[in-house]
Amino acid sequence: MLGYFLSTVLLMAFGYVYPAYQCYKEMEKNVVSKEQILFWCRYWILVAVLIVIESFADVIVSWLPLYGESKLAFVIYLWHPKTQGANYVYSVMLRPIVTQHEKEIDRTIMELWCRGKDIAVQFMRNGAYYGQTRIFEVLRYVSTQAAAAPAPAAAAEKEKETGKAK
Repeated sequence: MLGYFLSTVLLMAFGYVYPAYQCYKEMEKNVVSKEQILFWCRYWILVAVLIVIESFADVIVSWLPLYGESKLAFVIYLWHPKTQGANYVYSVMLRPIVTQHEKEIDRTIMELWCRGKDIAVQFMRNGAYYGQTRIFEVLRYVSTQAAAAPAPAAAAEKEKETGKAK
């Protein structure tokens, strides 16, 4: 076993940094190859899906022996020039599933978007109400303090009168 730290470092290097650099090089060419751009798009889509799946499944499968090393090998398989596994995995596994459920996915995204907007509006309303309430409480407190305390000029006159009376 390579160990968690070394596996993570290698995954970062071979799963993210190197593919990102290769993608950058492809984008900066004078003549951009459509096939290569599609390949890198497929790769990054698969990496995003793997990250999402892993965030939920990592607790269940991370204890398996050679888990980190297997993940590293799979990511290298996806981008390696000889295998170009991203094209195969995308075409055979991911694309059919997404195509079959595309309408439900779009509907769910739209529902979540609308719920998110509703929650944001409600949060803003509650925040505005809370702020308004606190401002009025502060103003009420200040006004009661001002009414309870004698005016500085009146206090000085009262002091003078008491001083003359003595």
